[in-house]
Amino acid sequence: MRIKTEGKPAFAYVMVELEPGETIIAESDAMSSMSAELDLDAKFNGGFFVGLARKFFGGESLFINHFTNNTSKTLSLHLTQATPGDIEIKELDGTQSYCIQRGSYIASEAGVKLGVKWAGLGSLIGGEGLFKLVVSGTGRVIFGAYGGILEKEIDGEYIVDTGHLVAYEPGMKLKPQLSGGIFSSFFGGEGFVTRVEGKGKIYIQTRNLSGLVSWINRQI
Repeated sequence: MRIKTEGKPAFAYVMVELEPGETIIAESDAMSSMSAELDLDAKFNGGFFVGLARKFFGGESLFINHFTNNTSKTLSLHLTQATPGDIEIKELDGTQSYCIQRGSYIASEAGVKLGVKWAGLGSLIGGEGLFKLVVSGTGRVIFGAYGGILEKEIDGEYIVDTGHLVAYEPGMKLKPQLSGGIFSSFFGGEGFVTRVEGKGKIYIQTRNLSGLVSWINRQI
């Protein structure tokens, strides 16, 4: 299977070439175009209850689509996301996993497992939600961002503004806090931020949707 991104970084999309017998799994609204011969099956991921958990706790669709090449030739598929921005492809080797922010997951190979993880009350207060989607297993996973994606290696502590954290390694701890004093935090426009603690990689998006909504409201 060949997977590559095009249109980076502002309007990235993913081109997938499936050899005979290969399958890729994608969110229900991720496909923008595909070969007519590809077989499409909508399924619960991991069964009914896991599918419900992903929808209500992980912020993802109840169903996921399985695109399978049952022909004897190479077929193609294009995947995208709802917002303009960059797309990242990460290879999992069976020992790695990532927590992915709500709505950022796009697709993965069949060997990748999708689950949900309790993120804690601190994550909720920081605007990141009570649960996270967790990807593990083997194969490539694809996730996207609104704006560009910054990869940052953390060893200690790092501050990320609310709504900008896209993905991180599970060993990291998230703690919400005021960006400064009470006055400067609220009147300076920053409010709450997330303190990331631990050792590992995090992925940050350069834009956030709440900021866009606030800007639009000011123009109306």
